[in-house]
Amino acid sequence: MSKVGTSIDEAVEILKRGGLVAIPTETVYGLGANALNKSAVLKVFAAKKRPSFDPLIVHSTKDKIFNWAKTVPEKARILADAIWPGPLTLILTKTDDIPYEVTSGLDTVGLRVPNHPLALQLLERLDFPLSAPSANPFAYISPTTAQHVFDSLKDEIDYILNGGESQIGIESTIIAFDKEIPTVYRLGGLSIEDIEKVIGHVQVQINTSSNPKTPGSAKMHYAPLKPMFLVDDFSQIEDDATTAYITFHENLDIENQRQFSLSTKGDYYEAAARLYALLRELDESDFRRIVAKRLPEESLGRAINDRLQRASARYIKND
Repeated sequence: MSKVGTSIDEAVEILKRGGLVAIPTETVYGLGANALNKSAVLKVFAAKKRPSFDPLIVHSTKDKIFNWAKTVPEKARILADAIWPGPLTLILTKTDDIPYEVTSGLDTVGLRVPNHPLALQLLERLDFPLSAPSANPFAYISPTTAQHVFDSLKDEIDYILNGGESQIGIESTIIAFDKEIPTVYRLGGLSIEDIEKVIGHVQVQINTSSNPKTPGSAKMHYAPLKPMFLVDDFSQIEDDATTAYITFHENLDIENQRQFSLSTKGDYYEAAARLYALLRELDESDFRRIVAKRLPEESLGRAINDRLQRASARYIKND
């Protein structure tokens, strides 16, 4: 059974011997392993029951992260300088040090510098990067607390480094540079608006594939076990007393105990930070189904809608 604690020393020793350590980040908790150790990387896939075709993101400190990229386009470096540590993953051509087990056979790798003091202290102590997908069973709701990790993976991993609640609450934004054109492949905790303030216009090409080329792009992902539906208007759903409703900030004309606001202030960042914890709460409740309404397509509303879309994918017809 996993041990939960705050010891960097213990986490370092486990990782050095090829073990698994859940690490806190500002986005969600990651399941860390030595990214240069093939056996350790395969343990990550096994613990999560993650398909081998879904690549992992590699984490390190800002001064070391580009050691695992063959080339770094100018705009990628500018964006990294402005955002890292932060919720940004850059897809770059990998060096030969990064095994294909990490990248699912691709010649590119996702690189990130997380913005969490414990994670950065840990990465500073290591002479290898960490592969660290979200620390949860594949396709289930991502964890934003150490307790979430323990509840799902307590028998699968060695140690959970407890860094409190994740502040952003949804995964990093992923950007690639095909022919040096910046393209967003996964919406996340860094908004399009904030990216464009730094490097100008970016393309957005969101994948919903059963065979993803970037992490977190599977058609069904971040999903509760209960039936979940995403609507543009709640009138699309025939109401009953077993239904829970997720709103952004509006108040519905139903019993208060069946409506759950992501942010009473209409704050996108508060909504993102609350999303996964709320989905887990409702999945463990007595409600029989969950209905959510799309947020406005701006700021982090885009990324939240992306997560809700994937979470409800198994119940969307003709998609």
